[in-house]
This record gives sequence, C-alpha cells and structure tokens, in this order.
Amino acid sequence: MKRRNLGTLEVSAIALGAPVYDVTTDQEIDALVTHAFGLGIDLLDTSDAYQGGRHEASLGRVLKGRRDKAVIATKFGNLRDKDGKPAGVNGRPDYVVAACERSLKTLAIDTIDLYYIHRVDPDVPIEETVGAMASLKTQGKIRHLGICEAAPATLRRAHAVHPISALQTEYSLWSRDPEGGLLDLCAELNIGFVAYSPLGRGFLTSTVTGTDALQAGDLRRGHPRFQADNAAHNRELVARMNAVAERHGCTPAQLALAWLLRQREFIVPVPGTRRVAYLEDNAGADEVALSDDAMAELDRIFAPGAVAGERYPPGLLARVNI
Repeated sequence: MKRRNLGTLEVSAIALGAPVYDVTTDQEIDALVTHAFGLGIDLLDTSDAYQGGRHEASLGRVLKGRRDKAVIATKFGNLRDKDGKPAGVNGRPDYVVAACERSLKTLAIDTIDLYYIHRVDPDVPIEETVGAMASLKTQGKIRHLGICEAAPATLRRAHAVHPISALQTEYSLWSRDPEGGLLDLCAELNIGFVAYSPLGRGFLTSTVTGTDALQAGDLRRGHPRFQADNAAHNRELVARMNAVAERHGCTPAQLALAWLLRQREFIVPVPGTRRVAYLEDNAGADEVALSDDAMAELDRIFAPGAVAGERYPPGLLARVNI
C-alpha cells in the first residue's frame, strides 16, 4: 500500500472506515483490522457517533497489544439520540474536552492520532472549538487536528488558530462539491483531504441499487439519491461506469477509488465496510492505473449536476457547513 500525507501525518493511501449502516461485532472488526494491517492499511476511522459509541469500544478492544500499528482517527460533536437519530451538534469547548476524555476511555488509549470536529457548530465560533482542541494537543491527548464538512471560510479560520491536518468531507464520482474551491484551499494550506463515502454509500459498487436493497432502519432509505426515479436515473450512470471498469479489468469500487486517488496526492479515501472481501477489493484500487481517457470519460459520466437527488435529506443537509 502506498503512503500519503495528511498535513504532517503520514498514513496509508486508503483508510478503513466504519460500516456506519451496520452494527458490527468485535470478531468482525478484529478480522477487518487484522486484514487491513496485512494489506498495509493503518488509518482506522471511527467516531463517538457510530453505532452509539459501540464502534469505538470494539476498535479499542481489538487493538489491544497492537496500538502501535494503527493511526486512530475519531470524531466528536455529531450528536445522536438513543435511537441513533440526529440530535444536533456541539462544539463548545467544555464539550470538546469531555468528548475527548470519553473517547480516550472508550478506545482504551492514551492519545488520539487524529481528532476531528464531526460537524461544525453554527452557534459556537470555530476559533473556540479549535482552541479547545489545540489545548488537548498541548496536553498530549491528541496528535493532529481535523475538521469535517467545513466550508472554505470556516476551514481557513480554523487553520489560523492551529494547523489542521485533515479535512474530511464527502467526495466521490457522484459528490463532487469539493472541487468548487475546497481542494485548492487544502493544497494552499497543506491540509490533507479524507474523502468519506467514496463509493457513493454503496451505490457506485452496484451492490446497492435503491431502497429495495436496504433493510428497514437503514439510514440510506431516507436519502434522495436512493429514491425511486432518482435511483433509476443514477443506475444508468453507474452502468456506464461499470463498462469503464470492465475495460480496465477492475471492479467498480476499485475504479471509483482509483479516480479519487488520481485527483490530488493528498486525498485519502475512507470506504467503510464490514466484509473482509470488500476490504481486499478496496485496497486493490491502489494498484489501478487509470488512463487519461478513462479519467475524462468518468468526468463526463458524472459531470457536476448529472446525479439525481441531493446527497443528504434536508435535515442532514442543513447540518453541513457551507
């Protein structure tokens, strides 16, 4: 596995994300982490919001005795209620400290390698939130600072308080908003870009083709791009993408990830999965060499505006800092 830099933090070119739509067991996470290390993947991404904190706890248990092999990234501030539904955001300094202490205890570690603001709190100046994170770094409780779904102006303000190592935002063939200035800003400020949902929440792999393929309770059932007419339109785009993958002798997932890796040298995709077979498939994208013609064809298929439907339902979209 090749290596990339998120600011001054060196990590694997592809990360292992949490399967946020499924509840995983310790055994499943142990198998994934063990296999990830064997593939050269060391960046492990989680959050205190995933599976009600259970993913952090499981990750902490399976990393006992091999903490030194992992670069652990976790997040705070994206609140959920007891049923897992969105319950606001919190970026207050006192909450930052409390959330970090809780994650350190849950993960059973002394230091978090990369600590993200999971969502920007519109009621708290970003300078106050980042200031609290910088204090945690001074205390040795975190090593690098990150921020998720931040608008360019917010990212610049945050970085002025303390260098931000990574911006984590949705970016894929069917979600190309970061190309509207964020990527250039990351290059200017030497901030790495961690692309979440790089496989379109499964849609770009052709394993999920609409709400009919999803279990009751799956959050994607409420996402516009998976709904009826939108899904039918988007399946046509994916079919054209699959033809490109077939010509290149790779899987659709590998094609989508390879496209991302070609965009900028500081981009690290973070696909989430609960299956070792999918993890192996994703890791193989590191060896896929896409031609300029293939890149241009994919850009045409998924030109901005080509995908039907917003990337989030209204309530969740309102929580994205723009």
